[in-house]
Amino acid sequence: MADFLHSSDNSILLLAAAGILLLGWLVYRIVSRRGGGLENVLGDISFDRIEGLVIPSADEGEILIDYLLLTSQGLLILEVKDIKGTIFGGDKLQEWSVISDERRFTFPNPKPALLDRIAAVRQIVREVPVAGRILFLDGAEFTKGVPELVTSLAQLAKEFGEPDKSAAKFKIEAFKPHWDLIRKRALTAGAE
Repeated sequence: MADFLHSSDNSILLLAAAGILLLGWLVYRIVSRRGGGLENVLGDISFDRIEGLVIPSADEGEILIDYLLLTSQGLLILEVKDIKGTIFGGDKLQEWSVISDERRFTFPNPKPALLDRIAAVRQIVREVPVAGRILFLDGAEFTKGVPELVTSLAQLAKEFGEPDKSAAKFKIEAFKPHWDLIRKRALTAGAE
């Protein structure tokens, strides 16, 4: 009889643990859907994507692209910056400065490199609109104004989001041959 009671206690503990794990998983899923994180926004705005794309450049070199997205508006090149702090940057400044609690540093203006990436993709897919954005993730703040082509997750979702995915399929089908062409010309850095 004691073995039966002990076995019953273990079963109850296992069921309680499984219930807690299930509840934790459900809470995680709900929070991650609302969060508007990078993966969620990329899933919302794109119909297909390539990460770590390497394509030929005009000077016979290669250009690395963080994300190339197939959207209902054409192709979107996305350069992602995970920089936390106050950023002082401008369209014509060669160096942008970052001041955070931990440190102060500069980095090269990312716009010229983005424009090179846009030109390289346009060389391959001449008949499709190609846009580019520099995405600063949460934790970046531009107090003196946001430079052109710089965006946040919320702005990216607003600008490139497609509320009616089924209506956009006609546009996407028109872009597909060009998307396939860039896939053929591309070397990917790692798995897609």
